[in-house]
This record gives sequence, structure tokens and C-alpha cells, in this order.
Amino acid sequence: MASVRYIVSDVAICVDFYRERLGFKVEMHPSPGFAALSLGDLRLYLNAPGVGSAGKAGGTPEPGGWNRFQIEVDDLDWLISRLRDAGARFRGEIASGIGGRQILLEDPSGNLVELFEPARS
Repeated sequence: MASVRYIVSDVAICVDFYRERLGFKVEMHPSPGFAALSLGDLRLYLNAPGVGSAGKAGGTPEPGGWNRFQIEVDDLDWLISRLRDAGARFRGEIASGIGGRQILLEDPSGNLVELFEPARS
């Protein structure tokens, strides 16, 4: 299992986003400043800045940036439409290449999730 930690502005809002929009399971949400979610072999830790040791590691972490994890999808256009209807924000438009198509979805704190549809053979 791979683990990713995102620093977020509001853990509860982000828990709802990942659960409702992308199908993550909430493994634990013991405090307002921390939650652990999972999707397949991915574990996603959400931390508010300054909460626990992870919320302080390396200085004063902030949400956002360009790092991201990737979720492979079967129908990118359908998912984008569904997410836009729900008010989701994207960074840029669909990018296409030899391997497939992708778009960057922003969570409520500006952290990125790459939605990737592989090229069909």
C-alpha cells in the first residue's frame, strides 16, 4: 500500500470531497485536524497545518502545490462532467499524449489529483 499525506485547510471538507466525489473510504477521522482515507492500495492522510507532528514537519506546511497522486479512470469525459456539475475545480484542461489523457482536479485546499484515462489499444 502506498501512502500520501496532504496538508489541507479544512479536513472535514476534504474528507467529504474525497469520499463523495472520488469514492475514498474513511478509515479514521479521530480529530478535526486529521483523517486517514483509502482507495484500493492508496492510503491518503489529511492533516491541517500545525496538527500533530506531520502538520509541523519541515516547518510550516501549506496546502497546494504541484505534487499529486494519480487515479486511473475508464471514462474521463464522464467523470469531468460529473465533477464539474458538483462544483469541482480543475487546474487547466485535458492534456493528451501517447499514453492517454489526463486532467488535474483540485481538492478544496488546492491539492491536486491527476485523473488519467489510458490510451485504448
